[in-house]
Amino acid sequence: MSNETQPARFVIIQAMFQRTLRGLELTLILFILALVLGYSAPSGADGLEKARAYTRQIEFKYLSWVGNAAFLKLRAASVGAPHTFETETQRRVVLEYTQLTHKIFEKERELETIYADAAITDKELASDSLRAELAKMYAQQAKLAPLTEAIVQEQVSQILVEIGLATAGQPMPGVAYHVTPLPSSLIISPRDHIEQTAGIPLDTQLTLDQISALESDVDEGLNVSSLVVSIGGMALYPSMVMRSSNPNWFLNTVAHEWTHNYLTLRPLGLLYSKTPELRTMNETTASIVGNEIGAMAMEQFYPELAFRPSTTLRTVSAPLSHPEPGDFLRPPFDYNAEMHKTRVTADALLAEGKIEEAEAYMESRRLFFIQNGYLIRKLNQAFFAFHGAYADRPGGAAGEDPVGPAVRALRDQSESLADFVNTISWMTDFEQLKAAVSP
Repeated sequence: MSNETQPARFVIIQAMFQRTLRGLELTLILFILALVLGYSAPSGADGLEKARAYTRQIEFKYLSWVGNAAFLKLRAASVGAPHTFETETQRRVVLEYTQLTHKIFEKERELETIYADAAITDKELASDSLRAELAKMYAQQAKLAPLTEAIVQEQVSQILVEIGLATAGQPMPGVAYHVTPLPSSLIISPRDHIEQTAGIPLDTQLTLDQISALESDVDEGLNVSSLVVSIGGMALYPSMVMRSSNPNWFLNTVAHEWTHNYLTLRPLGLLYSKTPELRTMNETTASIVGNEIGAMAMEQFYPELAFRPSTTLRTVSAPLSHPEPGDFLRPPFDYNAEMHKTRVTADALLAEGKIEEAEAYMESRRLFFIQNGYLIRKLNQAFFAFHGAYADRPGGAAGEDPVGPAVRALRDQSESLADFVNTISWMTDFEQLKAAVSP
């Protein structure tokens, strides 16, 4: 490397380090705001505290995670990546990471199969070589992860700058995420209507038995509908993002969580927990932005993969089995339409005060979805309270809720994605949104 290029490279590295520092300066602000907003409880602080009587010992610890993740980001920024690599090298790093993650998923499934096989008596011996192989792969993944995250952050940042969601050429807050096991979330809704009254992040290591016991205790003790859900990301700062072998999903999710960080510095995000309508406005906005930014980033950086369908942030399990030959004679199963029908019917029954009938109906529909290849563990009021807030597409779990269509209408009538975000981010209630999209 010549002496002439050293100063220029130092300036690039220094600029990146300073940008990262500016972004991380917001960590404390965002964390304090998260604490002020509580555990995503739109209403009923008393109800939240009653629910926490069941969860205090198993709640996710924000503070230690944020501190560790922020330290890792600062250390990665001091190295100067990804600016020290050509664009094509950056692409190869991300693709190598996602391919390695895919191989890890395959090996982990093989390991699970061994431990689930009753015919294998000495499972440790049978899995010895597989576990050794996984250990090497985990080590390789750990080496690639910081660089991959830095590259994806930079790619999403470039798109945000290009479309005008930046200040002085820099997204604010800066794009920052860290791949990590994510907490699950205990969602609580009243039984007589569908509304998320609490969302409590739980420890990442809970077993299905523990989850089921917690749900039963909360349901019986508080006479509510509860559900522990898995999430793909969480908008701390840096954002939490789960493992994935899909670059499209990565880009969508990183942009989705950045949007929450952006909104948190504006009225819409600050008021996230005030009403169910504001929560849906926040989540639908983040989903729209994530999908559009993800698609743009895929087209710009990974065009050969851009044709692949996007994995949405909150997708329920894929079909359980391959179709039989006779299945092709049936009309295709429309998950979104069937879930919309389920939500509308459940809402109608609940509005008539028929709580037990509504719950029996939702259980029958759950079995119907399983028969058609969608594994849904519980389908209840809490399920719809959670999934219904992600209303970036027509139909689905939102039912006839008017908030999602209004957010989509505002996006359709906006001149650009940046115009849409900057308009909705300053809204403080659903009435303002309705007025904005009225003919």
